[in-house]
This record gives sequence, C-alpha cells and structure tokens, in this order.
Amino acid sequence: MTFTLDLPTGPLADAVLHTVRSSVSTPIAHHSVRSFYFAQLLAEHEGALDDAAYDRDLLFAATVMHDLGAGELAPGRARFEVEGADLAAALLTEHDVEAADVDRVWEAIALHTSPGIAERRGLLAHLTRGGIGIDFGRTVEIVAHREKEIHAAYPRLATARSLTDAIVERAARSTAAAPRYSLGGELLRERRAAGTTELERAAAASPWGE
Repeated sequence: MTFTLDLPTGPLADAVLHTVRSSVSTPIAHHSVRSFYFAQLLAEHEGALDDAAYDRDLLFAATVMHDLGAGELAPGRARFEVEGADLAAALLTEHDVEAADVDRVWEAIALHTSPGIAERRGLLAHLTRGGIGIDFGRTVEIVAHREKEIHAAYPRLATARSLTDAIVERAARSTAAAPRYSLGGELLRERRAAGTTELERAAAASPWGE
C-alpha cells in the first residue's frame, strides 16, 4: 500500500465527513480521521490489504463515524456506541449501501469499546477497534513511521478530555445511556466521583499524550 493522507471521495464519503464534522467537536472529528489512517496502517502491518474482507470505503465509514453517538445527533437514550451505530447505518442505507455491509459497519461501531469481542467479529470490526486503539496509544510502533504526518494534519487538541466530556454529557441524560460497566456508564461514574477518568489519565500518559 502506498500510504496517503487523501481520504475517499464521492457522495457517500462526502456525506460521512459532513455528518461527522457538523455534529461532533473538532477534536473528536480529528480522532475519528486519525483512527481511519491508523486502521489502514494496521491492515498493512497484518497483511490484510489483500484479504477479501478488506474494504477501504467501509473502513472509512466505520472509523470516521464511530463516535457519532457522542455528537449532537445522538439523543442519549441508549449507549453512545449503539446510537452512533444506528446513525451510521441510517446514513449508509440512505446511500444505497448493501444491507450486509451496513450491518458490518453497525457491528464495528457498536463493538468498538468491547475488547475481546470486536476482534472476533470479522476484519472490519477488528481493524476499526485496532485503529481507534492506536490513537489512544496502543501498539503505536505499528504506525511510528507515519504518525508525525498524521498528527500534523489532524492534531490531537485534547482528544481524550473532549471525547470524555461528550460521552459523559450524553450518558447523564438517561439510565439506558449509562448501564453499569459500559464505557459511558463508567466514565460518568468516575467523573462524578473524582472529577476525572482513567481514560483521560491513560491518554495523558500514552506516547501521543492527550
């Protein structure tokens, strides 16, 4: 693969970017695009680019829209991962994406905070969670040769704090949005108890910083 910062183009890709940029904060949008780049580099590292299940356009959709549930379109009536997956599925369906592919993207987004599960639900879910994880400082050696140009194009801007703020705000809207042991539920409880969260502390200590 010849790595490039060029993003997919066309009506669907344009709609994905517009929806994300108009509904989530800039730090979250940057995190989402970086996750796409990192997921591509993970696919290359694992020799998955020639896998029949690898689809760059679906990977773009899943990674870039994975935090829609932390944005203004999400009502906070369910877990943010599920609301984001629903929003992404609706957009893909509007653009005539095949139902099976819509379901793959839905699953990848809904499971992106589920370690040990996403990795076993197919290549798209695995790469989506993996790219997001790299942006939070996991297995960074995989992308060390490209991270500077990616961060220069899409700087971090206090990603962890901004994302936590958004998730907590929506988790506080209903009990269904913050079930015990869900990411939203735990972030809300940690913020209320200590004013900060393990996610924020871990991000600050990661190789990328917050």
